[in-house]
Amino acid sequence: MDKVFRAKDMTRKHVTGDYTKQFELLREYALELQATNPDTTVKIDVCPNGNPASPTRRFRRIYVCLGPLKKGFKACLRDLVGLDGAFMKGPFPGQVLTAVGLDSNNGIYPLAYAIVELKTQLVGSVDQLFPNAEHRYCIRHIHDNMRKKWGQTKYMDHLWRCASATTIPEFEYLMKEFSEYDKEACQWLKQIPPVHWARNHFSGRAVSDVLISNICEVFNGRIEKGRDKPVISCLEFVREYLTKRICNVMKAMKKAKGPLTPTATDILDARKKGASQYIVRWNGANKHAIATLNEMRKDPEAELDIYKWVHKVYWLETWQKAYSFKVEPIKGRPMCPKSNFPTKLIPPPHHTQVGRPKKKRRQSEGERLRKRQKASQGDGVNEMQGEDSQGPTNDGVQKLSRNTYQCYL
Repeated sequence: MDKVFRAKDMTRKHVTGDYTKQFELLREYALELQATNPDTTVKIDVCPNGNPASPTRRFRRIYVCLGPLKKGFKACLRDLVGLDGAFMKGPFPGQVLTAVGLDSNNGIYPLAYAIVELKTQLVGSVDQLFPNAEHRYCIRHIHDNMRKKWGQTKYMDHLWRCASATTIPEFEYLMKEFSEYDKEACQWLKQIPPVHWARNHFSGRAVSDVLISNICEVFNGRIEKGRDKPVISCLEFVREYLTKRICNVMKAMKKAKGPLTPTATDILDARKKGASQYIVRWNGANKHAIATLNEMRKDPEAELDIYKWVHKVYWLETWQKAYSFKVEPIKGRPMCPKSNFPTKLIPPPHHTQVGRPKKKRRQSEGERLRKRQKASQGDGVNEMQGEDSQGPTNDGVQKLSRNTYQCYL
């Protein structure tokens, strides 16, 4: 058996690379990324060393933001980034952190990724670097905290209705209704400022009313098989996925018809159908925009194009521009630029854990409950729309995912 394990380890090193050796090559890999993808940012951080003359530096973290993704994210016209982390599964402890945005079709748009030490705190870092940023909390995790505090799962319907309210009076009415249902739970919820979780309190700058953190969870699910690989192999797994994803989205674009993206077209059609039942009477305040346009169309002299009233974020042209920036492949180690650093990178400390390494992530109580319900009643979870879609359904209502990760959106 010892010979079998040694042979297996040699084969694994040949296929995926040596865990220790890849840390030594990390600087050359960073130079190659920057050479093949202009404007790419790669930051490598090492542990503090009290001996400047030491020939080695211990790896601590690496951050990668590919140049094409920077340009594509700006072209998406959405100032929205979700942050999340998932644990590495190899012999060296760490986390893969990801920053993910939304594209014009309400699909994920990965922006940056990093491998860091286990003790990294996302929340405090974001607060320090971006003190004026608008922070949103995932309401599914708010609900999970409520469930843990009171041991019940009865609050999601009330929480979702409050978070989805479109006006302040509606929000206040629903919060009062929630208080009558469970005063203690509602008082706990009021301690969280509604600007972090209620749709009607959002500034609108992000051009998105997303309430849950699925944009990060979808991406983490796609790169899960790369988290047990050596550091460069893991980073390459992520880069290769990003390259393939751009190609897949471009194939979907070729099938798109009309001035808007497919998801935006479906939502607008559903809204137009609902607005057709309205009779417009202006009272001097705001009114339903689509119903108003329908009423104005009755005027033969009015030349109206309803699509011009849709935000540019949802235009097919915007979607195409975001994916016009391609992630290029690297040339390979023999052709990589050589690093001039006088020191050699060594891996972080390795602490062998007791027992067999766990491959599957830990499920939350909510996931286990949903699986039991699925077994007894059938799966009621909606399929995602298209490639990595993260948007609302045709009626504009956002659906909850069955996945659960720690998030900070």
